[in-house]
Amino acid sequence: MSRRAILAIGLLILPLTACLTPSRDFHGYVADDAQPRDMKPDEDTRSSVLAQLGSPSTESVFDNKTWIYMTDVQERVAFLKPKIAKRSITAIRFGEDDKVDEVLEYNAADGEVIKYAARETPTRGRELGLWEQIFGTVGGVRLPNSDEATPGNPTGRRQ
Repeated sequence: MSRRAILAIGLLILPLTACLTPSRDFHGYVADDAQPRDMKPDEDTRSSVLAQLGSPSTESVFDNKTWIYMTDVQERVAFLKPKIAKRSITAIRFGEDDKVDEVLEYNAADGEVIKYAARETPTRGRELGLWEQIFGTVGGVRLPNSDEATPGNPTGRRQ
């Protein structure tokens, strides 16, 4: 092959390599200086955690004694569905005296897939077809009541 052909093929393939580089998206809590796992039990309090980390991603459902900080890094290659590259969840539990009781760390391997029933509850009534949806209101124009304002009777009074 000549040098020009190799150069032309190289220039044509070069833009395609950009499609193979994954783009990263960060979701959830992004730590600035302090990490949630750096909180020390029996030393840090609720106010010091709030000052160092900021507000949590979420709080526990039944009480406000557990703060949860979630971070997710997703990678997407070209047009493909994004995949989770890294996930970390840190739960900070507080005791009765508002001091950190324990710091729990979870990652993507600790998660469980939740199975749910894909059943649907049927609704009453009938489903409209395409033509019924398009032409269903033809001829169904509501006539004005006798006391409504019309172009010929702007006050709406009976004459």
